[in-house]
Amino acid sequence: MKKAALVLLVILLTGSMNYISAQDSGFGAGIILGEPTGLSAKYWLDDDNALDFGLAYSFIRKNSAFSIHADYLYHAFDLIESKLRIPVYYGFGARIRVIKNEDTGLGARGVLGVAWLNDDVPIDVFLEVVPVFNLFPATSLNLDAAIGVRYFFK
Repeated sequence: MKKAALVLLVILLTGSMNYISAQDSGFGAGIILGEPTGLSAKYWLDDDNALDFGLAYSFIRKNSAFSIHADYLYHAFDLIESKLRIPVYYGFGARIRVIKNEDTGLGARGVLGVAWLNDDVPIDVFLEVVPVFNLFPATSLNLDAAIGVRYFFK
């Protein structure tokens, strides 16, 4: 069974090579690990701006919660001098948290991160720190941090 799954994966990846694009354009989907942990997606609007989305679950806090977030990101490709493509990104967004047996929360996010865009494989690896100012049902400040990887499609 494992061999069949591996063969199927190789066939799918090989067959989809025509649909792969660079990591600084198009759509990418993957995972994010940390606070919160879940699925991540990114859609590039142009050379420097993108939309980032997350569908995740918080395992760390006292009240574990399901969260959805969306951010508008700006990328600065010239802040880190390297032969590698390592943009620093920053932006803003919103988060909705659903905590079992409690009110749904709404928060404003400020995003600061760094990404590595691989030249050989259509993936990006990213690390981000996100202060979240919770607005409802009560005001408070949280700090989210995570690492993730996304695979980009054309």
